[in-house]
Amino acid sequence: MNLDTKFQHSKIESEKYNNWVKEGLFNANTASNKTPFTIVLPPPNVTGKLHLGHAWDGTLQDILIRYKKMNNFETMWIAGMDHAGIATQAKVDGRLSGMGISRFDIGREKFLEYAWDWKEEYAKVIRQQWGKMGFALDYSKEKFTLDEDVNNSVMKTFVKLYEKGLIYQGYRITNWDPKAKTALSDIEVIHKEINGNFYHLKYILEDGNDYLEVATTRPETLFGDMAVAVNPNDERYKKYIGKKVFIPSTNILIPIIADDYAKEDFGSGAVKITPAHDPNDYEVGQRHKLEMPIVMNLDGTMNSKAFKYEGMDRYECRKKLVEDLKKQKLLIKIEEHIHNVGHSERTGVVVETVLSKQWYVKMEDLAKKAIEFQKTNDKIDFYPERFEKTFLQWMEQIQDWCISRQLWWGHQIPAWYHNETGEVYVSTTAPIDSENYTRDEDVLDTWFSSALWPMVTTIWREDNEEMDKFFPTNVLVTGYDIIFFWVSRMIFQSLEFTNEKPFNDVLIHGLIRGEDGRKMSKSLGNGIDPMDVIESHGADALRLFLIGNSTPGQDLRYSQEKLDASWNFLNKVWNISRFVLMNTEKINFNQDIQINLLDTADKAIINKFNISLQQININMEKYEFGEASKRLINFIWEDFAAWYVEITKIHFNEESKISDSKKLLIKKMLVSILKLLHPFAPFITDEIYRQITKENVFNSSWPKIIDIEGIQEADENFQVIKEIIIAIRNFREQNEIAPKVPIKIVINTKLNIIEDLIIVNKLANVEKIYYEEQKGEKVSFVFRETNMHIINEDLIDIEKQKKKLEEQKQKTLNEISRSKNMLSNEKFIGNASEQKIKNEIEKAKSYVSLYEETKELLKCNFEEEELIKLKEIIDKYEF
Repeated sequence: MNLDTKFQHSKIESEKYNNWVKEGLFNANTASNKTPFTIVLPPPNVTGKLHLGHAWDGTLQDILIRYKKMNNFETMWIAGMDHAGIATQAKVDGRLSGMGISRFDIGREKFLEYAWDWKEEYAKVIRQQWGKMGFALDYSKEKFTLDEDVNNSVMKTFVKLYEKGLIYQGYRITNWDPKAKTALSDIEVIHKEINGNFYHLKYILEDGNDYLEVATTRPETLFGDMAVAVNPNDERYKKYIGKKVFIPSTNILIPIIADDYAKEDFGSGAVKITPAHDPNDYEVGQRHKLEMPIVMNLDGTMNSKAFKYEGMDRYECRKKLVEDLKKQKLLIKIEEHIHNVGHSERTGVVVETVLSKQWYVKMEDLAKKAIEFQKTNDKIDFYPERFEKTFLQWMEQIQDWCISRQLWWGHQIPAWYHNETGEVYVSTTAPIDSENYTRDEDVLDTWFSSALWPMVTTIWREDNEEMDKFFPTNVLVTGYDIIFFWVSRMIFQSLEFTNEKPFNDVLIHGLIRGEDGRKMSKSLGNGIDPMDVIESHGADALRLFLIGNSTPGQDLRYSQEKLDASWNFLNKVWNISRFVLMNTEKINFNQDIQINLLDTADKAIINKFNISLQQININMEKYEFGEASKRLINFIWEDFAAWYVEITKIHFNEESKISDSKKLLIKKMLVSILKLLHPFAPFITDEIYRQITKENVFNSSWPKIIDIEGIQEADENFQVIKEIIIAIRNFREQNEIAPKVPIKIVINTKLNIIEDLIIVNKLANVEKIYYEEQKGEKVSFVFRETNMHIINEDLIDIEKQKKKLEEQKQKTLNEISRSKNMLSNEKFIGNASEQKIKNEIEKAKSYVSLYEETKELLKCNFEEEELIKLKEIIDKYEF
């Protein structure tokens, strides 16, 4: 037996994972006849290290893979990473900036070399982190979203969608990130409430005799105004429709138009229309055939249409323009208000809505196909079920998807423009006369390639033709925050190109929050590095904490106390295992148990194991891993450690067939426990399991129900034995009798437990058990078909006990008085809710009961006036 005397997680976990990978333990056999079970890892971005959310997400998947592997499935968990276009380019730009250069200084090709260097650097870090967590990933099938074969699939997908008329290019109002200088989709924009202003401006009529008051939050865009709109039914402005006003601080005239977009009861009722810088204004501009001038550059500075403000940052322009408008007496007032403003998810800057030419995916037909599929019997099941509604609502309201990004890092769009005619050529290969064409410099939205992830990692691979049976994948595990970004897009792309769903189930988890409930973030300084936790507590403890304290679909709060509890549990498992192995070294684990040698305690633990196993299996199949782990931990800690190990100790020093039988059973039970615990805590279980079997637990079989006649009855009988022991221990504690003081008891029972009562002798320090009535003072207990009497003479200090009872009597009487006064108080009865009165009556009844019990123990016949009054009050109330 080579288990160390102390549980040292760092020593156990140090080299174990590397050995697993070297053994090819996690590599799937694609030629296997076993039922396949496939998960594709949601590919982490190569922008940096993994965070606690990745640890949680990966642990959920790892549990499934290990559980299914042990249930004889051919498991495949495909490793992979995402290039994360905007985010990674921002990181590389930052690195270059630190070197005193920019990507524009070095050009596209050289920049991409730096980007690939970044990818290799952080891919290595991420793999190390996967290893620290113990993830059973198949690295032989690992994919990166910019791999050559993935790129080929992405290009083919783009071309096919284009040929079907589902991809088009056009001018539309787009979310624009002025820092990254790229377009964003709607779901890449995070709206935050910020303090802002309404600037009320004068738009002076052409004749100079009057003006319209117009309020705006973005005065710097007024250089792009093409009209002022009023409601056609607004009596205040009917006379102005068709006339013209000057854009403030300019000599540019724009028309006053009638449009329902302007609301009579909102603001002044007159609205500036800037078609190229607002989605609603764009619609108005389309209706009225207005021009759509853009007044900003790609980096958020003002262009030549802003006159003297050209070159200024948009906010600098706003400040200077407002000062000038005030001097020109064109500023009526500034009104403070709080409004929702879009921010770039990646760079954090305020997003501009601006007219630009981009590539789009038409979503109506694709969304309809996904919605209709969810009405079929083959639909994708969401866990928890409520997230299917979230998915469907999004698909019903979805807008066309902007898929082009003005970046260099990503899948370059397979479109070429003729240098003279401007004609577009879309293909997976360049035109034959490519010298006459220029390729589109934009790349595809990262989510375009990620949407193909289940296919490019399985059936669309160019390196393995045996992957068809591993698609659709079995389950996708992901957070609720990317249902829109990713889950929905994988579904409609898979249905479009394979006519199959990409996965059978979607398991949704929440976000990890700090102990105070706030979302973890760098800005709040409450982020937790999972590698730091592994260093202090070990991967197994981290995994147990993440699983044991979470529920599908719900957020998880980090808790140092609960993390410590997970480590303490593993320490308990280690010590129990060491104790069992030390005392069963000579027992051949591979022999069969002789059923005829099993006693009540043996059969009881088998029955408890069966019940726990059944519930664990149910929980695992429903993805309720937290409930499964709680059930298992309770069985290990309570049934196995607290009772069965303690009982079996009695026989460890014996040399007999019965002793050997118990040693064999406890050793087999320990092995089954290690198997059940393995998906949750792979390192410690593998270490102990190898000590017993010389094999790895990952390739072992999941435990089965042990079918032995009479185990349920034995469990019920053993429960009585436990209750006897607990009653004796409580009696000792209540009467301050030390555990080393032996006692005598009388047992009268109809149960077949007489031979098993030796357990009571050993665990409760019972000197003698009588089976006939005995003279003297006794304390009686009643269990199922069993009576027990503790002979208490010479054990209890009667005077001391009487004093304690007198104190209890007085304390209870005080409570009776308080309760009587409250229930007699008309003000309380008049104002309190019915439930509160009910609660107080229940308390009063408990005080009466305790008081009368104390009377009985003191063997006195007193009746207090307060008690009588309280009883009368209680009797009055009927609910």
